[in-house]
Amino acid sequence: MKIILSLLILFSGFSYGQAQQGAYPHVLVYKTRKNYSKNVPILLTDDKKHIISYPDPSDIKSREQYPTPTRLKRGYLLDNRGIGLNVAFIKLTYAQYAELSQAPTLDALLSMIIDKNPLTELIDCGSRYDMKDPVNEINAKIKKGELRKDYKIIK
Repeated sequence: MKIILSLLILFSGFSYGQAQQGAYPHVLVYKTRKNYSKNVPILLTDDKKHIISYPDPSDIKSREQYPTPTRLKRGYLLDNRGIGLNVAFIKLTYAQYAELSQAPTLDALLSMIIDKNPLTELIDCGSRYDMKDPVNEINAKIKKGELRKDYKIIK
């Protein structure tokens, strides 16, 4: 298996480091219309009619602390859960959701949505692999007014 992976990497023109880097999640920074930092995010289809991703309560319960976003300077938030452009927030907080014995049905989750368009800004700051200290590095960019200039603006 390792030989096949090495050959694929070799013939595709990528280095091993690039292959490793691609496996890391991206650092997403965002702002919302209201404070949803304690509410559980789910991901919707582009038309916002169907759910494509949601956490299991055990995903949230198994952590030492809930994966709420990290507060940054000037009202920005650093994603720790896995949001995206089509994120929606439900009425349940991380604490309430973690207490559930199983995930709600898709219909139940749809009925719990409190905002289907919560984002006012969404910025992709690149791979976590490239950052030693995302919070301090991003806060420095925010302070200098370089966040939107140096990173990919999604919204």
